[in-house]
Amino acid sequence: MGEIIGAAIVSHAPGIMLPEAERRALNGGEDTTLVSGLRRLRTEVLDRLEADTIVVFDTHWIVTFEHILTSHARRQGRFTSHELPRGMKAIPYDMAGDPELALAVERLAEPRDDTWALACDDPLLPIFYGTVNLWTFLEGKERWVSVGINQTAEEDDFLLLGELLEKAIVDLDRRVVLLASGGFSHRMVPFKELRHRESSSPEHISSPEARAADEHVLALLREGDHRRVLAFMPEYQKHAPEGHFGHYLTMIGALGGASCRAPGIPFSMYENSVGTGQAHIWFERPKEGWTR
Repeated sequence: MGEIIGAAIVSHAPGIMLPEAERRALNGGEDTTLVSGLRRLRTEVLDRLEADTIVVFDTHWIVTFEHILTSHARRQGRFTSHELPRGMKAIPYDMAGDPELALAVERLAEPRDDTWALACDDPLLPIFYGTVNLWTFLEGKERWVSVGINQTAEEDDFLLLGELLEKAIVDLDRRVVLLASGGFSHRMVPFKELRHRESSSPEHISSPEARAADEHVLALLREGDHRRVLAFMPEYQKHAPEGHFGHYLTMIGALGGASCRAPGIPFSMYENSVGTGQAHIWFERPKEGWTR
């Protein structure tokens, strides 16, 4: 029987791809903790768990008509961001995939009339930096599957996708780590202010209200109170969490939804990225299971 052996909310903020000297120049000589946090996730967590597959819920991959999962046997090439080519240019990637898992989710969705899923192995399907940036730091022996964030989905749609993914994992006897790739509040500062607010300091978050909402969510996550996180979603949406927080919602759907009690372990400080809230939070599988 397969299982989800760990999960995390992880930031893919473009700044992590800048050379270290540039990152430090933006932060008064200090480096962003988002970089050291990803390196620690590799050495302290992923190396220890030895997962078969990593599933990434990628908030930079926006889909519309169905949930889409990559089903390539392998994805390889070089990635340049259409959004920020100055900082993310010709990044090499070479990752094995898990077609069987993606197809299993598609099959589970097929007979239902309340959800739709597509496993896609088109060689021309783009890849996005919500996957590439993480892979650059977390590359290992695991297979990688990316899942798009559906812009027409509502909270229950994301939770259901997570439930179907969890069932597919169990049925296929997989050891899987889930990565919810995206930020927290996601309103950027105005164009004319960008160059003056690139520091990682949370004083540059877009508004005091957005920062307070992020810090409230982070406190609940550290406590493992996912029920209250879900209850807070209508209020939190006022602060435009990245991808409608679909990356977290799909992840928590796979971990039991409101019944999940896994506490979050910070792997970074709460940081700014041109007005948006960013952090890495790891969820270790409790001995008694994800729900209790």
